[in-house]
Amino acid sequence: MSTVNPQPLWQPDPQRIARSQVTRFQAWAAEHHGAPADGGYPALHRWSVDELETFWKAVTQWFDVRFSAPYARVLGDRSMPGAEWFPGATLNYAEHALRAADTRADEPALLYVDETHEPRPVTWSELRRQVASLAAELRALGVRPGDRVSGYLPNIPEAVVALLATAAVGAVWTSCAPDFGARSVLDRFQQVEPVILFAVDGYRYGGKEHDRRATVADIRRELPSLRAVVHIPLLGTAAPEGALEWSALTATDTEPVFEQVPFAHPLWVLYSSGTTGLPKAIVQSQGGILVEHLKQLGLHCDLGPEDRFFWYTSTGWMMWNFLVSGLLTGTTVVLYDGSPGYPDTGAQWRVAERTGATLYGTSAAYVMACRKADVHPGRDFDLSKVQCVATTGSPLPPDGFRWLHDEVREDLWIASVSGGTDVCSCFAGAVPTLPVYIGELQAPGLGTDLQSWDPSGEPLVDEVGELVVTNPMPSMPIHFWNDPDGSRYHDSYFDTYPGAWRHGDWITVTSRGSVVIHGRSDSTLNRQGVRMGSADIYEAVERLPEIKESLVIGIEQPDGGYWMPLFVHLAPGAALDQALLDRIKQTIRENLSPRHIPDEVIEVPGIPHTLTGKRIEVPVKRLLQGTPLEKAVNAGSIDNLDLLHFYEDLARKRA
Repeated sequence: MSTVNPQPLWQPDPQRIARSQVTRFQAWAAEHHGAPADGGYPALHRWSVDELETFWKAVTQWFDVRFSAPYARVLGDRSMPGAEWFPGATLNYAEHALRAADTRADEPALLYVDETHEPRPVTWSELRRQVASLAAELRALGVRPGDRVSGYLPNIPEAVVALLATAAVGAVWTSCAPDFGARSVLDRFQQVEPVILFAVDGYRYGGKEHDRRATVADIRRELPSLRAVVHIPLLGTAAPEGALEWSALTATDTEPVFEQVPFAHPLWVLYSSGTTGLPKAIVQSQGGILVEHLKQLGLHCDLGPEDRFFWYTSTGWMMWNFLVSGLLTGTTVVLYDGSPGYPDTGAQWRVAERTGATLYGTSAAYVMACRKADVHPGRDFDLSKVQCVATTGSPLPPDGFRWLHDEVREDLWIASVSGGTDVCSCFAGAVPTLPVYIGELQAPGLGTDLQSWDPSGEPLVDEVGELVVTNPMPSMPIHFWNDPDGSRYHDSYFDTYPGAWRHGDWITVTSRGSVVIHGRSDSTLNRQGVRMGSADIYEAVERLPEIKESLVIGIEQPDGGYWMPLFVHLAPGAALDQALLDRIKQTIRENLSPRHIPDEVIEVPGIPHTLTGKRIEVPVKRLLQGTPLEKAVNAGSIDNLDLLHFYEDLARKRA
C-alpha cells in the first residue's frame, strides 16, 4: 500500500477541535492523570493503551460514573480471555441511562418516527416513569437479577423501556426484530431460556402491515421457560389468551429502583449471525458496556445533551443497543421504525431532516444505493444540523466518501466505523479532531491497542494483515451462554494468536495512523499466494451502474488449482453481455490488479445475506465445495433461503 501522503477529504477547523469532548478530556487527563498535554489524538491514544488502567479510571471520573460500592482496582486480571474489570464495584446501567431526567425532565429523551416520518417525542420524565413502572411489575412477576427477559420488537419506544426496565432489575435483556421468523428467534432465545417475552402483534414496513400473531404463538409454544408474555398492540389487535397488556404494566407513577449489581453482571445477550451453526450467544456486562459506550459515544462521537442521535437499525443488530446507549450522554435518541427506502430511496435523509439529527448513522450499502439512485440529500433536504454521517455494516467504499462530501456538503465529518457484535462497539472509526482520508477509518479507538498482524504474529504497517487487539476492552464478552468451560469463546477469538483477540477482518494500519478494512479474513481470497479482501472487489465492481450487488468466492480445488467466481445480481434492464463482461474485468484490472480478475462471472437472481444484511460468503463457499445445504448454512439466519438453491444447483452441475 502506498505511503504517499494523500490530501484529506475533510479537516476539522480549530474551533471544532477546541470544543470537542476528546480535546477537553485530554487537557483534564493531562492535569489529573499525567496524560500528554501535547501531540493531539495520536499521543492521547498511545497513552490510553500504554496506561490502560489509568485511562479507564480517567474515563469513569470524566463521565462521573456512579459506583455504589468502590472498586479495588481497575484491572484485577488483564489476561485475555478472562480480564477482570473494576472488581468490587457495583453500579447500574439503567440508572446512568436515565440520569438526564433529573435536569431535563420535559425535553425529549426519545424521538420516535415511523413511515409517516412524523417525529413523536417521549420526554425524559415520561421515559423514567415508564421504566420505573415496568421494573416494579417485572419484580412483581418474580423476575430476579440474572433472569433473562426477551423482546420480539421493532425499533419503538417500548423496546427501549423494556431494555432499561430489565437492566434496572438486574435481569438480562435479549431481543430479535419482528421480521425474524420463528425458527430464527428460537435458535437464539431457546439458548438463554427467557422468563418474559415482550412481543408485538405485527409491524409496518414498506407501506404494508405484517401480522406476526401466528409467529408469536409459535415462539410461545417452544419456550417452556416463559412465565409471562406481554402484548404490545402495534396493529391494534386484542391481547392473545393469557398475555398481559403493555399499557397496564407501564401505568403507575412510581420512583425507579435500580438494582446495584457487580461491574461484570450480565446486561444483555447479543447473537452472532450464525450462518453456519447456532448463533453464538454473546454476553456483555453492565459495567463494561457502560464505560465502553460512554467513551465511544461521548469522546469519539462527541455526543452530549444538545445532540440528536439517529442510526438506522433494527433490534436484531448490535447498533440498536449502541443507539440506546446514546441516552448515557444525555443525548436525544431517534428511533426509526420502517423501511430504509420507503416511500423512496431518500427516506433516511428525510428522517434526519425532520428530527434535527446531529449525528446520523447508516450502512455503507444505503449510501451506495443513494448514489446509484441519483439522490441529492444536500439539495433536497435541510441537513444543516447534521455534523457527522457515520457508516458501518461493511467498509464504505472511496466513492461513498466522495458522494457524501459532494452531495451532503463539503464541511461534513464522515466517519466510517468498524467493530463488531462481539464487543458491541468500534475498534476503529470516528475521531472529531482528526482529518478524514478517502476510504479510511480515522484511527483506532482510545484504550484499544489495534494492530495488523502477519501469520507469525508480527505487527505490520502499510500492509494487509489480521485485525488483532492486544489488550482487553471492557465490553469484550464476559462469556458465551452455555459455554461452561469457555472453549467456544476461546476458539472464536484466541485460537490463532494466544492472548490476543483476532477478530476475523483483513486490515491495513497506515503510517499516518488511519485504518483500512478489506473484508472478512475467514472468507479470504488467496490468488497465487496474494491475499485479497472481497470488499475491495465489491467496491470496484459495484461502481458499474449495471451491477446491483456482487459476491466473490475463492475455492481451493482438489487438484491444487484455485477457482474464483464472481456472482453478479444485475440492475433491472441490464444484460451480462460481452461488453459488460469486458467492463467488469477492465474495472478490476485498473482499480485493483490483474490478479483480482475472477475466473468466471456468473449472473445470479440475488445475493443472500444474514438477517442483519451482511453478504454471506462462507456458506456459499461451502455449498460450492459440495457441502449439503442443511450442513452448509443455518437456515434461520438467512434473509432469503430460496436464493441458496441456485448456488446448490450450480455446485451440483459443476460436480
